[in-house]
Amino acid sequence: MFDDLKPHLIELRKRLGISAVSLVTMFFVMFYFHEPILEWMVEPLNMALTEVGKKSVHAAEGMVTTSQVGGAFFVALKVSFFAAIVAALPIILSQIWLFIAPGLYANEKKMLIPFIVGGTVMFLVGVLFAYYIVTPFGFDFLITFGSFKFTPLINIEDYVGFFTKIMFGFGLAFELPVFAYFLALLGLIDDRMMIAFFKYALIIIFVVAALLTPPDVLTQLLMAGPLIILYGISIIIVRMVNPAPPLEDEDEDDEDEDEEKEITAIEKKSE
Repeated sequence: MFDDLKPHLIELRKRLGISAVSLVTMFFVMFYFHEPILEWMVEPLNMALTEVGKKSVHAAEGMVTTSQVGGAFFVALKVSFFAAIVAALPIILSQIWLFIAPGLYANEKKMLIPFIVGGTVMFLVGVLFAYYIVTPFGFDFLITFGSFKFTPLINIEDYVGFFTKIMFGFGLAFELPVFAYFLALLGLIDDRMMIAFFKYALIIIFVVAALLTPPDVLTQLLMAGPLIILYGISIIIVRMVNPAPPLEDEDEDDEDEDEEKEITAIEKKSE
């Protein structure tokens, strides 16, 4: 058994190695540009803090601080790693596809480029949606709430971790139609299966939204809403790629199987 798995393990190690090398390479590249990237990441926070100063005449405008001696350095590392994952995503997706490609048909292997492009584009769409739609509402609500009593002093280390969590959450969530398409292409799912699973998917969506977003209902709904829409879009995509057979055909197939079993049983008795 191990001999059968060994070639797959060697191939997996190769693909993981290439992905790791690409990630490390991108990390050093992004570390050189970490300052403009950090400015881009902190902009929604600065806008929310500015709004605090405008809305509350009794509270001073909030500040972004650090509580560690090497805080700025560790923040630079986090920012660089976040940017490196995004930059290396096309290579990582290509390695995932090349790992499963040997088990695919020739026409399915041609979907490498659409898988890489589609996966990368949808991840970026999720990140941009979170950045321009979700974070302005979420940060404004969370920071403004109670600002008439307290002056917001935001720890930059906590903020960067919080920010990347939201970005990755939305980026991965927006991959749903892409993975649904390719699972349908491989014949692993059909539209009827996805429709039947919807009630469970709804619970999973709200649980994921609660885990990946701030503890306020507004931000959770801003994540859960698009996920529900994306699930509906995924059902349409799967129906176009691998529609479920009509129920009548399935009933006929079951009847044919029952008849064949009866005939086989009669033949065995006669023997």
